[in-house]
This record gives sequence, structure tokens and C-alpha cells, in this order.
Amino acid sequence: MTDVSNISPRDKAEILAQALPYIRKFHGKTMVIKYGGNAMTDPALQADFAEDVVLLKLVGINPVVVHGGGPQIETALKRLGKKGEFIQGMRVTDAETMEVVEWVLAGEVQQDIVGLINQAGGKAVGLTGRDGGMIRAQKLKMMDSTDPTKEHDVGQVGDIVSIDPSVVKALQDDAFIPVISPIGFGENNESYNINADVVAAKLATVLQAEKLMMLTNISGVLDKSGKLLTNLSARQIDELFADGTISGGMLPKISGALDAAKSGVNSVHIIDGRVPHVLLLEILTDQAFGTMIRSH
Repeated sequence: MTDVSNISPRDKAEILAQALPYIRKFHGKTMVIKYGGNAMTDPALQADFAEDVVLLKLVGINPVVVHGGGPQIETALKRLGKKGEFIQGMRVTDAETMEVVEWVLAGEVQQDIVGLINQAGGKAVGLTGRDGGMIRAQKLKMMDSTDPTKEHDVGQVGDIVSIDPSVVKALQDDAFIPVISPIGFGENNESYNINADVVAAKLATVLQAEKLMMLTNISGVLDKSGKLLTNLSARQIDELFADGTISGGMLPKISGALDAAKSGVNSVHIIDGRVPHVLLLEILTDQAFGTMIRSH
């Protein structure tokens, strides 16, 4: 917990009062938060994140958390003597890897997040895409980024067919905070590992969220010289894709963010999850962290 004992009561009151316009503006609105990176693995940042989510809920904003778990999956696979393989930013997922993904994401990682939020005074509920028939998926057809005639087989990696948000809405209406693992199901009840950024972006669209916030381990989208790009349009993003500035794991993140911005999500932010209380700073102050993505 940050020491604020040297701040006078008057200054504390002033700080709280400055958050009022933002609380009023976002009251009753949904915020979809993709939780990942250092914010998920550093104990102090984990506690900050949980406190931020609970405070947002208490002031009448509706946070929905979608989490990843790449490092935790990697650790579990290593214990089994398996090595993770990636193609164009997507994890290759055979049947054995899918089992590991399910028990790591829907078990260990999700329950840690639920526990942290509950400990901070919230009421979190863990879900996967199977719950309430939320995320229907099919096998992802991945075309090669340089040769469009070539297709990569990435195993049980899913492409979202549809999202039914009714279970999320029911929980929100009942003062719960949904925490969602990015696992979908197919028409034969098979499980699919879906990129968490893609799930967060699609869910934000379906829920018509006010904001989509994606926590990362970098300060935002950087240009070739490492300078932060604070504001990006669709056209600028296409240029960054074309010249290779955005590549690897950032590809699905930025593609999903852009799709959400084009589909009615009011603002999409790629923000630095290494900053303490970054969610409160992003939502309840005029201090911007990271990159905002616009559809135009």
C-alpha cells in the first residue's frame, strides 16, 4: 500500500473531488479490462489491480475482467517437459496443451484473481466461455502473414463464432465482478484456446462497453525508434502493420483493439500495467497512460 500519510486531509479531499466528473460520466457504464503481463505476476501490482477493480464497482462502474496466463501456461508445460510453440503470436495448442491451458487458466490463474478481488472487498465470479454458453468458437484458420496461399495448423486455437453476454449481464446486475478465462467451446463440445486480447475486444463490442483497456508490459504502442505513440487512427495502425512495427504478440492485441474501436466501443486503450493503480489513473483522472486507438 502506498504511504499517503504525508498528504493533508484537505489535499486528499481535493484529489477525491477531482475524480467526481469522471465517476459521473462513467456511472453505470461497462469497462472491459484485459488483465495480463507484470500486473498479473507482481504481488504489489496484483493488489493494486484488485483494489482498482473493487473501487470502480463501488462507485457504480461495471468492470469486466478478461485474463490471460501465458507465463503460467509456459511454466506448467515446462513441468510436463513440453515446450511452447508460437506462430504469428498464437500459441500452438495440441490436445495435451489444451488440457494444461484449461486447468491453468480456469483453475489456478482465475481463482487467484477472484481471490484477490474478494480479499479487496469485491464479489468476483470466475467464468469460462463455456459458462452460460458464452463463447462459441471454431478452429482458427491461420493464413501465413507473408504467403496468403499457406495455412498454419495451430491445433485447438479458437476463432470466436459468437458471444452470448447474458451471464455476464446477469452477474453485473447482481453487483458481481465477472472474471473470464478465454476458453470457448465448439459444436462438438470441444474446447478452444482463444487469445485473451481477442476475447476482451469482442466482449467489449458485444457489451457495447464504454472503454476497453488492455494492460501490457510496455508503455503502449511504440514506433521503430521506441517512442510512445499516444494516439493512433485505423490508417496509422495499418501502416504500422505493413512496415513491421507492430508484430508478434502485439498483432492480435492491436487488431482486436481496432475492431472494437470500429464496432462502437467508445475508447480503446493499450496501457502500461507496470504503473501502480493504472486503472484508476486512466479512468478517474485526465492523466493518459499508453496508447489510445481511434476508429477514424
